[in-house]
Amino acid sequence: MLKKRDLQEAPQLYELMIDPQVFPYVRHKAYSSDEYYFLTKQTIEQEESGNLISRTILDEYHHPIGTINLFDIQNRAGFLATWIGSPYFGKGYNKIAKEDFLEEVFLVYEMKAVFIKIRRTNTRSLKATLKLPYVTLGNILYPDVYEKINQKEAVYELFVITREHYLLHREISIELSGGEAVV
Repeated sequence: MLKKRDLQEAPQLYELMIDPQVFPYVRHKAYSSDEYYFLTKQTIEQEESGNLISRTILDEYHHPIGTINLFDIQNRAGFLATWIGSPYFGKGYNKIAKEDFLEEVFLVYEMKAVFIKIRRTNTRSLKATLKLPYVTLGNILYPDVYEKINQKEAVYELFVITREHYLLHREISIELSGGEAVV
């Protein structure tokens, strides 16, 4: 489950973010609770001005467990960044959050593409991304984007989810499930 970001969740999210299994892979790092609060405030302001889309990932008890964001939005495309606290690893939250978020960015915001750049050393994220049936390796399809994210050396793999590919998969899933959206 997702919700718009708010400042009240900052202390809980900060505690989850500083975990050594999470922190190295977080895009916008904070080194104190106050700094995380300030970053959250900036994120909310940037969303209000249309520069990014950011949501808090919630567990079934509505507790914040991570964030999912679309950054660097240009020409109706942006970069996905997700992190989930380590107590919630392997419980299916990542997949559910991505699917809810993609539904929103493609259907509400009408994005054309969502890029995912993952460090080649981040095996957890690589495995999670490869489980998504609508993800395509973008290294060759988008050479300009691939070169931009790997300017000095090839550190990242580039994946892409296009609106068309996602919606096609969604339509097939609905048909196979007898009319209910199951992605």
